[in-house]
Amino acid sequence: MTTSQPSRTDARTSVETVFRLETPRIIAGVTRVVRDVGIAEELAQDALVAALEQWPRDGVPDNPGAWLMAIARRKAVDLVRRRENYARKLAEIGRDLSETAPPEEPSDPEDIDDDLLRLVFTTCHPVLSAEARTALTLRLLGGLTTPEIARAFLVPEATVAQRIVRAKRTLATKNIAFEVPYGPDREARLGSVLDVIYLIFNEGYAATAGDDWLRPSLCEDALRLARLLSALMPKEPEVHGLAALLEFQASRTAARTGPRGEPVLLKDQNRSRWNRMLVARGIKALSRAEATAVGAPGPYVLQAGIAACHAHAYSYDETDWRAIATLYALLAARAPSPVVELNRAVAVSMAEGPAPALEIVDALTGDPALQDYHLLPSVRGDLLARLGRTTEARAEFERAAALTRNARERELLLERARECGS
Repeated sequence: MTTSQPSRTDARTSVETVFRLETPRIIAGVTRVVRDVGIAEELAQDALVAALEQWPRDGVPDNPGAWLMAIARRKAVDLVRRRENYARKLAEIGRDLSETAPPEEPSDPEDIDDDLLRLVFTTCHPVLSAEARTALTLRLLGGLTTPEIARAFLVPEATVAQRIVRAKRTLATKNIAFEVPYGPDREARLGSVLDVIYLIFNEGYAATAGDDWLRPSLCEDALRLARLLSALMPKEPEVHGLAALLEFQASRTAARTGPRGEPVLLKDQNRSRWNRMLVARGIKALSRAEATAVGAPGPYVLQAGIAACHAHAYSYDETDWRAIATLYALLAARAPSPVVELNRAVAVSMAEGPAPALEIVDALTGDPALQDYHLLPSVRGDLLARLGRTTEARAEFERAAALTRNARERELLLERARECGS
């Protein structure tokens, strides 16, 4: 059954919108059939082409996501049938290929019937480099483009494109199983899985490019995956730490944009709009992380602790910045990176003043990884403005605006630059 026939423009818009939302699930579902993520991605594209041909003529289906999934799976079945090794594939898949429903999974008490989670673990297989794992999973599950992934990694686009192509080829040639692993194999892949989920959430929380500051669907997918992983691995503190971090971050979503979709900085947010239910979930997840931790806390537990400091403060002025600066120092020692150090500088500026923070930031200006990172001149501009060095601050905000590829963020940075010139 379909809705009344729409205009060609409306139908095309519907196709593009639904496909953007459903692509990760379609790829995951088709991968269960063909056992090849590269082929699954191609079949998802074939389903998109079919929708572009049929929906403008026949109308948009009542359940467009299910329609796309059915087309992609049907094409997957046809492809497997055509393969010369059909009999062997039939035995591997363990089902009658005349059916389009997904195969039955092993009745393991730890098994989670979630194709997206299986796809995360598959693309995070140890046969891939850490960079390739994250890039491929962001591409297939997060729906990020190659430029967006490159921005997240702070590396050239060509590098990311090569990683993705090689990763797909490696998974295919190594015949990697489409599964959530158990035992030692699961532990070995956990760190990469957590990093992937975190990067997906971050792209939704502060989009690297485009006209929108937020991409809520990415945040929702990442948060859902974090919750599922938390249920799957209840004794892993870092899993609970990541879940807590994302709950805390997601709680601010409604307050992070203004009426026109413009970004609202943390200090200007109306905290009454923070979702207290998500804050409570974050506190509960952080408590589980602390209860299961052995030894020094891991990076995600530390970041969740930082987010908790913000969540417990009823106003920006009441924030315990010294505690946050201390946690960032621990994080810098546990998982050193220039981005962590930049964040530590922000906390130090609030706890001790802009002058010592500027020393930290200036030491980062020569780091190759931050050369095109717009938040470096943005933070430096803020510190210079607070020190009364407005001419230098204006130049830094203008440089940051030139580096960002997000239209909303660019507007905010240019406004900061204008304020320094007034």
